[in-house]
Order: sequence, then C-alpha cells, then structure tokens
Amino acid sequence: MNKTCSLRRLCNLHEYLIKQHRVIRYKSNTCNDLNSFVLYDKFICERRSQSKCSVLVQVSSENSISDLYSYCSKFGSIKNIFHYQLAGSNHFVLTEFEDQSAVNTLLDQSTHVKDSNVIAVRSPFLWFRSSASKKNSKLLSTDDKLNISFQTNQTMIEPNIKNIGLEKLDSLSDQMLLLLKCTQLNDIGTRLRFLTAMQIENSLKGIFPLSKVLPFGSSVNSFGKIGSDIDLVLMDSEIKENKTSRLIYHGKCVSNSRTQIQRNIEILGDLLQLFLPGCSRVKRISQARVPIVKYSQDFVGVECDLAVSNETAVNMSELLYIFGNFDYRVRPLVFTVKMWAREINLTNDTPGRWITNFSLTLLVLFYLQQEKIIPDIQTLVKQASNSDVRITNEGINCTFLRDVSKLHKDVENKKTLDQLLLGFFEYFATFDFNTNAISLNFGKTINKPEYSALYIVNPLEVHFNVSKNISSEEMERFRIELRNAAWIMESSLLNTNSFNLLDLFKGFDVNKKNQIVFEIQHQIKNSNRLVTVKDLFDDSQTQEDKRLT
Repeated sequence: MNKTCSLRRLCNLHEYLIKQHRVIRYKSNTCNDLNSFVLYDKFICERRSQSKCSVLVQVSSENSISDLYSYCSKFGSIKNIFHYQLAGSNHFVLTEFEDQSAVNTLLDQSTHVKDSNVIAVRSPFLWFRSSASKKNSKLLSTDDKLNISFQTNQTMIEPNIKNIGLEKLDSLSDQMLLLLKCTQLNDIGTRLRFLTAMQIENSLKGIFPLSKVLPFGSSVNSFGKIGSDIDLVLMDSEIKENKTSRLIYHGKCVSNSRTQIQRNIEILGDLLQLFLPGCSRVKRISQARVPIVKYSQDFVGVECDLAVSNETAVNMSELLYIFGNFDYRVRPLVFTVKMWAREINLTNDTPGRWITNFSLTLLVLFYLQQEKIIPDIQTLVKQASNSDVRITNEGINCTFLRDVSKLHKDVENKKTLDQLLLGFFEYFATFDFNTNAISLNFGKTINKPEYSALYIVNPLEVHFNVSKNISSEEMERFRIELRNAAWIMESSLLNTNSFNLLDLFKGFDVNKKNQIVFEIQHQIKNSNRLVTVKDLFDDSQTQEDKRLT
C-alpha cells in the first residue's frame, strides 16, 4: 500500500514537473524581442504561400494517411501533413507540398464524379477514394521514417479549461501563460483559415485575376483562439500598369457605392451557396454597416463572415498584431480577461447590447498603455515612414509604423502577469466611465464626444465608438464584475498568498464575501469604529474602504 502511494506521488510529481517545464519553456519562447519582430505583411505572405501549396483531403480514417502520402508523393515532394477529425467520423488531412506546381499537377490529375447532379468545380478540397488493394493502408507512425512533419489528431475544438492543468501550477502568471498556450489559435487552425480564403480566391481568379481574399480579425491579429470564426475580405490588388504594352484589357466601370457593395454581396452569396464545396447555411446580411455573407465551411468546421473591400479592418488587424507581439505579457493578459468575461457571461457569441471581445481587447491595451508597456498609436504615427502610409478607398488614414523594431525602446515596467491582471481589474473598477472616453490614439482619457454607456474611440475611424452597442445595464454589470474580480483576487492573495485562475472564472461567491465582510466588521467593531455593510458597498466610499470590498 505504501509503495503504491509512493509510486502515485512520484507519478504526480513527474507530471507536475513536466507541466512546469512546458510552461517555463513556453514563457521563454514568448518573451518578445522586437529585434526579431516579424512584419505583418511577411506573416501574411508566408501563410498565403503555404495555402497555395496545400490541399485538404477527406479520408475514411487515420489508416488511410500512409496510403494518401504514397499517392500524393507522385505529384511532388510533401513538406507537412496534418490530420484532424470533426464531429462524427469525418477525417481530414491537410497536405502541404514543397512547391505550388505539385498542387497544380495534383489538381490536373484529380477527377470529378460522373453524376449529373454534381457540379464540377476545381477546388483544393478533395476526397480520397479507397483503393482496390488495402495492403498499403496502415496507421502512419514514426517507424515509417518519412522526411516530413507529420501531426495527427490536431486540436480543432477549444479544450475545457478545467482539464488543462491550471490547478497544478502555483504561479498565477504561469497559469495565464498555460491558458494562452492551450486556447490560442494553433498552426493548423491558421493554415485552414488561409486555405478557406484561398478557395474563394481561386474560384474568382478566372474573371478577377487581381482579386485576393484575406483573413482578418482574430484569425491574424494574434488574439484568435481555437475554433473562433473566420473573418474574410475580398480585395483587389494594386494595379501595376505595364506602360510598354500596347494591348489593354477592356473593362467596365463600377462605383464603390454601398448599393454596389450590397449587389456584390448577393452575387458572392450565390457563388458560395450554389457552387463551392463545403459551404453551407449561407446568409446574406446586406443591410449591416459592413455588408457580409455568413456561411459555414463544413470541411474546416468553422463559421465564416465574408466582406467586400473592408480595407480598414485589414489595417486594424495589423495594428492589433503589432501590439500583440510588442511584449510577451500582452496576449496572456488579453486571453485571461476575455476568458474571465466569457465564463461569467459578460460576453456572448450573439451580437447584442453586451460588451464584445474587441472592446475588451482595447480596454486591456489601453490599460497597458497606462503601464507604459505598449506605446500609444500617435507614437507609431509619428515614427511612420513613407512606406508605412496607407489611405483606404474611403479616405481613412491608416498610417502608422509597421516595423516596431525600429522603436528601439526598452520597456521599464517589469510587472508580472498576475500583478497586471489585478491592476486591470482595480484600474477599471474605479474608472469614471460616465464622463471619460478611452482613446488608444493618445493613450489617455478624453471627454465623451457624445453620450454612451461605454465610449472607446475607434483607433482608425476616430469618429466612431466601437462600444456603442453596450447598454447602461450591461455596463453597470461590467463594473460590478470588475470589482468582484478584484475582490476575489485580493482576498485570496491576502489569505493564502496564492491564487487559482479557475476561482476567478467561477465568478462571485456571495456567501464567501459575506463571511469575509462579517470578519472585517468584527475587527472594526473591536477597534471602536462604527461601520455597516451598506458602507462597505457604497459607491461613494473612500478609496481605503473600496480596497476592503
């Protein structure tokens, strides 16, 4: 019995040390060095290149992977293979070749089903027909000694945060890093997003050779999580006129009016619904401020929003990408705050009057500006060069420094993640939302231009409030939850000098707080100082009393 207990303790210790090692190793990899900063354009270019060299193949099971590898190797050298499974028994293999020509050859050699009800479409989404001979079908393993990167059973669904081992880490900062590691958008998720965009782009290339479809938003701004929706935009590449050519394409003049964009949305909706494989549940939302087509890509297992010529959103993605990679503490803090808001039902997947993840991200970034960890946007604007100038077709100035490694500015703030998390809750728990608007452009508050429960100036379209949707009731609930979160963290750290992140996600325990308030009242009573429970929760209380609550 004693040997069994000792063995169990050794196993638990071994598992704990492995988890600690992973977090420490991840932490060392996330300590951003601006000298190694990867430009957003380079990141997009590399991911687009990967998608052009890739195909997605549906197979009957894992056992078909080695057979698929052997078959596809006839068309060119394979660089990477990723396997994942969606609901049911739908297995897919993302296969990346070394060269795009191999993909072209493979698609040329692929066939269509002889069925009058099936429209023949050229697409990077294929399915693998079973061979008459099954002798080559086996589960791919390390024994095959293939010169490729092979990854099976890739995660496509966000894991349950209760099962990732947060409770095994003593340090709150390490818990936040682990949360980021387990829930952030992974490599295959990013690859599939760019391949989804490439499917639409390829379908339009015949008639629109200069068009491109780009992911934007959380898919590329470094704040995306596993299973999040895909935001896509159809854009035209800049035309480079060949002055030496005497032959010029005929074309039609069209306006960039809202009516024209709405008509384009209707046409794109028809294309997705009628012709492109895997696209289902298509909805055209042409009356929105930014008209979109919503649809599901069943082979990837995600929801997609497709817009037309939304240049501002693309530039916004780059701005957030810069901030997310500016300091290693930015993304873990954003992920933790967004997870907290989701777990206590402050946010909702359905658009409405509640605070959004985008607004929460901007609030965290604004707080980090107060801590002098990231710069204000005006600093990036002033440092911009001629190559950084971006003016959209709508006349919106999106000029800011793209290569932030040129700033060469050391961050003096060395606060840990747990200090910053508590600081975020305390800062906004006492923030005057009634009169102040938040401006990331200047890194400080300004007077509200107009009434709104929460006013966050759009960093690029500065005349818009990105949080205009939030109601007064939801804003008040947000303020209450900020104070509750600060209370939970402070009371736990005060009593045990440690904190479990899962306790924060459980929300507010009224009974526990009442017990602590009773103990505080008892202590104050013994010191001949009169106080009531109402005083402890009165909004007009002093800063000292607020720290008690």
